[in-house]
Amino acid sequence: MQLLSHEPQRVLITGGASGIGAAVVERCLADGYDPIILDRVGKTAFHCDLADPISTRKALDRALSRGPITRLVNNVGGLFENSVSDQTLDEFNNAIALNLRSALLCTQAVLPGMREAGFGRIVSMSSRAALGKELRTAYSATKAGLQGMTRTWALEEGNRGVTANSVAPGPIATNQLYQTFPPGALAEEALVGSIPVGRLGSADDVAHSVSFLLDERSGFVTGQNLYVCGGLTVGSTYI
Repeated sequence: MQLLSHEPQRVLITGGASGIGAAVVERCLADGYDPIILDRVGKTAFHCDLADPISTRKALDRALSRGPITRLVNNVGGLFENSVSDQTLDEFNNAIALNLRSALLCTQAVLPGMREAGFGRIVSMSSRAALGKELRTAYSATKAGLQGMTRTWALEEGNRGVTANSVAPGPIATNQLYQTFPPGALAEEALVGSIPVGRLGSADDVAHSVSFLLDERSGFVTGQNLYVCGGLTVGSTYI
């Protein structure tokens, strides 16, 4: 369908003040959208704690007071890194609150406007870790949960013109990754050597995939998970 409006179409992006989220914001600006950011920091963001439902709902009310939002990127997330034996219930519950519940709250908030418009795009940021990764019990569980919710939303909302998809980045060159794999270290070299395309991904690589799924012309793609991983999910180039 074609949305008839001369105003820039608004995109709600959680955790859009830094990292992959900031790259998504920049790509949305380049694509002619009006990005609306929910984050704890950032000069242009609606400030809130996305792990807190009350804070999140207040920020959503402020954002939606300016009119409906027909595109959503559930990007915010935290690692909560720990082994299965040491993962605390507080860490696990916080991972659910930030990585999973915030996506549900944001989706519920924007759906009425999408349904009224007969158009909507929901993109949730999963992770290659949903397939399993050491020290990621809480993280992998919640990122896999996002994929499950995405498929359910696609089934429920498809006949209303609303699509729901997820993007699952692999190793992306962000500050978060470099805390574990310092640039130039042997660990980073080994990681890059395991990626079929021979390099780390960039935040722009992820933003480009999100852009495709947000596009009006992507209406026949729904319920899918797109791995942006340089081929890492296929297997290794080394025996």
